[in-house]
Amino acid sequence: MDIHAQELTATPDIPLCNLTDIEDEEQGNGLYEHFRITADNGQQPLRIDKFLYLHLRDTSRNRIQKAADAGFVRVNDQSVKSNYKVKPRDIVTIVLDHPPYDNTIEPEDIPLDVVYEDNDLMVINKPAGLVVHPGCGNYTGTLVNALAWHLKDNSSFDANDPAVGLVHRIDKDTSGLLVIAKTPEAKTSLGLQFFNKTTHRSYNALVWGDFNENEGRIEGNIGRDPKDRLRMTVFPVGSETGKPAVTHYKVLRRYGYTTLVQCVLETGRTHQIRAHMKHIGHPLFNDTRYGGDQILRGTTENSYRQFIRHCFELCPRQALHARTLGFVHPRNRQQMDFTSPLPHDMQALIDEWENRDNK
Repeated sequence: MDIHAQELTATPDIPLCNLTDIEDEEQGNGLYEHFRITADNGQQPLRIDKFLYLHLRDTSRNRIQKAADAGFVRVNDQSVKSNYKVKPRDIVTIVLDHPPYDNTIEPEDIPLDVVYEDNDLMVINKPAGLVVHPGCGNYTGTLVNALAWHLKDNSSFDANDPAVGLVHRIDKDTSGLLVIAKTPEAKTSLGLQFFNKTTHRSYNALVWGDFNENEGRIEGNIGRDPKDRLRMTVFPVGSETGKPAVTHYKVLRRYGYTTLVQCVLETGRTHQIRAHMKHIGHPLFNDTRYGGDQILRGTTENSYRQFIRHCFELCPRQALHARTLGFVHPRNRQQMDFTSPLPHDMQALIDEWENRDNK
């Protein structure tokens, strides 16, 4: 595909998870193409490691440089080093010594917590730790594989057909409600509701720190952090970088050093709540990716440090739960509203802070 030079920062991210283990690869006689891009006529000279970094998801310049050193990065069918300057009409490819992974979704007998189901849709209460869709490093054992098994006797549902299935997603270590479309008509209707922001979604989150106000609004573009491609960061409103995002929050309970909040999304960007809360100085409790797995508030007393370590053990993931979900049914046009109680790990975490607060 041709990518215009002026569109570099807006190009959709392309995953190339194989680069994470590039130091273990050995170039052999049989190489397989995993990525190809042609620089436009207006391409300005740019180091190839930076050029590829702008187009690949879930990797780093260091890994790209290792790939180049191993001979896996090519320009016009010739191996190049990471300091090569990409020129107009250069054909840039990445080759590895094994073929690309087969992304065919196979049914797997994984238990599902089905909150609601009819002929058109399902509402699932996803546990923390379950990846929603197969991707880099997670080719099996996902929610989509579980759906394929659950609906294996439904001849009209094909898990490999993008016209049905997931309407939206939540992170692997976030728990809570998701709606699944069983028909193309249902997915179109539900997808439009999400696009037009007429769905209702709220999350419960335990975050570090206290708030001066009881409620607030966070607005800022969300895009990939240029220093860490696995993390999102917030850019100024109106910026050409990232996508517009708005999160509303309301304080539910104050614990001094942490706060239980309700978050309502206007938009649905990747890591939106996690990135927005980090941006205003309140990372989610035990959110490793955004620094919430450190003691960010409190005392230096050993007993307090032990208390926090115990809390991290009780809820060994970011304290975020997709609690409510509301939408209009695609067939009968009735309003559908669902609520999911806090899962055991988050409830145990909240109970610890409640008990400490009452001492």
